[in-house]
Amino acid sequence: MVTRRSSGKAQSAAKARSSDQNRSSAEADTSHDKPGTPTGMGFQEVQQAWASVMQPWQALPSWTIDPQALGGLQREYLERAQALMSGPASVDSPADKRFSHSAWRQGPFAVAAAAYLLNAEFMARIAELVDADDKTKDRIRFATEQWVDAASPSNFLATNPEAQQRMLESGGESLRQGMENLIHDLAAGRISQSDETAFDVGQNVASSEGAVVFRNELIEIIQYKPITQKVAKRPLLMVPPCINKFYILDLQPDNSLVQHCLAEGVQVFMLSWRNVDASMGHLTWDDYLETGAIEAIRVVQEISAQDEINLLGFCVGGTIVGATLAALAARKIYPIASLTLLTTLLDFSHPGVLGVFIDEQQVRLREQSLGAGGVMKGKELAATFSALRPNDLVWNYVVNNYLKGERPAAFDLLYWNADSTNLPGPMFAWYLRHMYLQNELCQPHRLICLGESIDLGAIDAPSYIFAAKEDHIVPWQSAYLSTQHLGGEKRFVLGASGHIAGTINAAKRNRRSFWTAAPQYLPAEPDAWLNKAHERQGSWWLDWSQWLSQFRGGERVAPKVLGNAAYPVIDKAPGAYVKQRAD
Repeated sequence: MVTRRSSGKAQSAAKARSSDQNRSSAEADTSHDKPGTPTGMGFQEVQQAWASVMQPWQALPSWTIDPQALGGLQREYLERAQALMSGPASVDSPADKRFSHSAWRQGPFAVAAAAYLLNAEFMARIAELVDADDKTKDRIRFATEQWVDAASPSNFLATNPEAQQRMLESGGESLRQGMENLIHDLAAGRISQSDETAFDVGQNVASSEGAVVFRNELIEIIQYKPITQKVAKRPLLMVPPCINKFYILDLQPDNSLVQHCLAEGVQVFMLSWRNVDASMGHLTWDDYLETGAIEAIRVVQEISAQDEINLLGFCVGGTIVGATLAALAARKIYPIASLTLLTTLLDFSHPGVLGVFIDEQQVRLREQSLGAGGVMKGKELAATFSALRPNDLVWNYVVNNYLKGERPAAFDLLYWNADSTNLPGPMFAWYLRHMYLQNELCQPHRLICLGESIDLGAIDAPSYIFAAKEDHIVPWQSAYLSTQHLGGEKRFVLGASGHIAGTINAAKRNRRSFWTAAPQYLPAEPDAWLNKAHERQGSWWLDWSQWLSQFRGGERVAPKVLGNAAYPVIDKAPGAYVKQRAD
């Protein structure tokens, strides 16, 4: 079984490595912050980050856009603009919810909306004409989309007929309520996306019955109470992302993956990450592997009396799991019977829109401010993720909350989304450099974790790899690349929708669809896989449950008591760490 520390030598190496990580970052620049001081981006740093995103537009010489193509685009634009101004304006964009109200269909508001959509279309098309490397084109595309989304007439009271109508009908009450909402959000430091008074962690979210059976400075381990008379001998350990709370996997009973597994007779354990404070600002990536994932595996092995367990990693949790298993494999330790990865990056060669924020300059900035110690604020991370989908996660709420004076509806997914967590600076800076910037995890023996030269191909357990087709955080094509790096038999499944909604597609609701291909058909190119894949209706959870059933290890009578003599119950689920707020 996995032990707390493999050897004194490994422990000494881990300490030395942690010291080296901190020292190398500190040597770059120690003038910004003292170790342990919570640090986010200051105003000047925010300006620098956005300047780096906008810089490609400012630096592009005219010859980087084909003159003939640009000229053709300009002629088409002038023709359509002239037609717009000389005839009745119409907003022909049924999928755009910003202009779905009838008030946008007539008069000057129709002209404003139609002109905006025309300009937005052509700005996007001009951005696509730029002749540049992929990184620069991604930044240009992102900067253009950000500006275009912000400039929508729906975002301003003077040009939003719905907000004006609401103001007149309410006698100005909507404006007063909107100002109250704005003041509340300014005090909270974030835009409200859900009615947070509607949810209570442990009551109507994260409410599955269970107990905390282990706790250290970084994690709690929750064991859930079985709901079937017999259970699989091999338990399932879930490792959620450390940048959010675990209860995305245990929202409400009808969309809880935990409850789904319990109903299938699976013994479920959950790792709950602690919300980092200033006293933990020294922790490194290796600490998350050693004190986090490895400790969790060991505890679950010992409570279940199983040498091999089933392991699930979600998003960054999957990246942590991949690095952990590769390090253990280098030590000839193989603690799992199966591996499930949900919307996880192991290959960061194409990280999607998040890549526009990350270059040598920005990573060095993080290393200077956080690498020697400090805290990466959860609010800043949440704001970054919201900026990836500004219409849905920013401007939609600006309009509804402030211009219309409405209160956000109760939505469990968005409540969880706002419940972010802090990260230790050294861990975060290391993750940015070695994963996003240098993409070392997927390169055999390029990365050192826990003192080991690691190779993902040494992970020989069967794996189930799930990606979401519209994922803006982990592009499905990038998640697919895990099939090319892991050893063992692999099954890849592609779900409909995005990063969260695609993953939390409850079997009870059985909505949407997913795609599968022939067993072991895993070509190098993701699109080649998709061309041979078949769409299936319903929730991918059912497909996964069928796959996971191969690794139950037999059955046993469900335990009457949670934990054991060595790991007695410490607290009721969902535990203490999940209730710590990043505010």
